[in-house]
Amino acid sequence: MRIALFEPEIAGNVGAVLRLGACFGATIDLIEPLGFAWDDRRVRRTAMDYIDHVTIARHADFQAFQATVGESRLVLFTTKSSESAYEFAFRADDILLFGKESAGIPQEIAETCDARIRIPMRPEVRSMNLATSAALALGEALRQTDSLPR
Repeated sequence: MRIALFEPEIAGNVGAVLRLGACFGATIDLIEPLGFAWDDRRVRRTAMDYIDHVTIARHADFQAFQATVGESRLVLFTTKSSESAYEFAFRADDILLFGKESAGIPQEIAETCDARIRIPMRPEVRSMNLATSAALALGEALRQTDSLPR
């Protein structure tokens, strides 16, 4: 399973997702441009030494990332969907895609995705933190595919 972050803007969120990937064995794809310098200490501070236990793939842009997708499904997590992540049937080779913190994913990229799903939440709030969303999504996807670490 892979987690792809489209143009992430906050180093701390990326660090937390890298740590998540290390703990659950998920590859992390970073689709540039990033909103911070990659050597930013905040990434390592959040990811800590877990950064040494995760596979990270950096892509110059969405087209470069798309060239790596192959037969995997691109599953976009968006607040603009009505399909719940808990009713969606994940596959072990899915790529879970998350947009940038301030703006999500452009419509033209959303249209290239195989599925658009959301994490249910109370209607009076806009969205969850990126790393929290990735953790909920990956946990459910791994649970459904019987791929949680033992």
